[in-house]
Amino acid sequence: MLGEKRIATAPAEPRNDSGEPEGKSKYGNKKAVRVLPNGKEFKFDSQKEARRFDELLLMQRVGKIKDLKIQPEFTLREAYTDPEGFHIRPLKYRADFSYLEKMTLLRGGQGSDRPTDESWRPVVEDVKSQATKTRVYEMKKQMMLEKFQIRIREI
Repeated sequence: MLGEKRIATAPAEPRNDSGEPEGKSKYGNKKAVRVLPNGKEFKFDSQKEARRFDELLLMQRVGKIKDLKIQPEFTLREAYTDPEGFHIRPLKYRADFSYLEKMTLLRGGQGSDRPTDESWRPVVEDVKSQATKTRVYEMKKQMMLEKFQIRIREI
């Protein structure tokens, strides 16, 4: 029709599960897929996180760590109902990895034939870049230390 303006529109970009355009991420990272020991595929948020998983898997195979978990979730504050009747959701933190790390404790004196005790300490890891060290992350990191006495290991 005369006088009508035509507006050119580009086709919609394909989107991923998080609603972001395919191939682009919030922090500019590239996803990486790995096959887990159970045979299932897992999509990591970044190449760096996937490489760290590879390292941890090797450490588990040689017995330096055990009970490796991917994206374990910790409840930092339980859900509750406030005095006005509003339901307040729980506050959760999802780490990249958790595992038990072998610690060797030496007993006895300074001799070379000292017996040793082995114990395991919990470790929680998060693969971080400067961009992902947000205020919310820093707050949750503090809460992890206060509630669980676990200092998050940043990789």
